Amino acid sequence: MDDIGRAADDPRLSSPAAQRNRAPIAAILRQVLPARGSVLEIASGSGEHAVYLAEALPGLHWQPSDPSPEALRSIAAWREVAARPNLLAPLALDVTAEWPKIEELVAVCAFNLLHIAPWAAAESLFAAAGRQLPPGGLLVLYGPFRRAGTPLAESNSRFDEALRTRDPRWGIRDLTALEALAAEAGLEALQVHEMPANNLCLVWRRVA
Repeated sequence: MDDIGRAADDPRLSSPAAQRNRAPIAAILRQVLPARGSVLEIASGSGEHAVYLAEALPGLHWQPSDPSPEALRSIAAWREVAARPNLLAPLALDVTAEWPKIEELVAVCAFNLLHIAPWAAAESLFAAAGRQLPPGGLLVLYGPFRRAGTPLAESNSRFDEALRTRDPRWGIRDLTALEALAAEAGLEALQVHEMPANNLCLVWRRVA
């Protein structure tokens, strides 16, 4: 979430992008996630998604995580204000490191992550999801992606160029390359949802 800002004397970070896309994401998650179980959110950033989705999906235990101490403080502060019994304390978790075991895990989610991280993060995300998810468990990603045979929208093309200027390891990821990672991890493509602002929501299922 590269547009996160801070209010003075308040540990809670705020991301306009999270506020814009949380309702469309929740609508997809209501369709695809089971009613019960635990969801691990990778790179939760400000924590606003975690609060909103825990409220929108009260039957699920929402487990936020992030490697950044600043983000972890923000998530904890948002969690304290929300006082949701199904919103768990944030975990310090780097996607490229070993993941802790999550009880009753039914899904792993990552929103707006892969284009602002090295490719190694995508490799680790899919491999770890494949190891951790039970048969039928879901990996759900949201953000801008390249689709074979479909030119990038002009806004996404400019965004991709800006990302690569900031860090040559960043950039909008190719869906075909992600499908290859999914296949290696034992995940099968389930759904591709068109989202506002030229984004996609991608859903993979862990095969038996």
